[in-house]
Amino acid sequence: MDDRTQLLTLAARCEASSKPDRELDADIYEALGFVVRRKPTRLVNRRTPAGGIYQHGSFWKTLGTVSADIDIAVSLLRQKAPGWSWSLQCLAGEDNLAFQALVADCSGHGVMGSLALCAAMLRALARREPPAAAPDPQLTET
Repeated sequence: MDDRTQLLTLAARCEASSKPDRELDADIYEALGFVVRRKPTRLVNRRTPAGGIYQHGSFWKTLGTVSADIDIAVSLLRQKAPGWSWSLQCLAGEDNLAFQALVADCSGHGVMGSLALCAAMLRALARREPPAAAPDPQLTET
């Protein structure tokens, strides 16, 4: 699965999710290019971080609850696409609440604002053009 397809699949998972999910959090971090170590299934103690850890520079940090916390979702968006604008709207119906997010002209919806923002961010990242490959310095025209 290529990066674009993976981002779009994760966006669909965010929209289909009915609640925050630590496995989805880890998948989002991986799709955004972080090295992730998921929570071990054996030898777990009180100090083992929920969900796992990710590498940020030379440090390992606890995975944020990006699917549950709007502040973490906004932080990741600002880190990965600092110049992008975004908006979030709550759509209240008679029996349910829904959220709609817009990131760089890509929309997403979800039962929580963080899930909607993640879906829109992942779609926008999938739509972004990949960086142009730098020419190989060993190959020169003569």
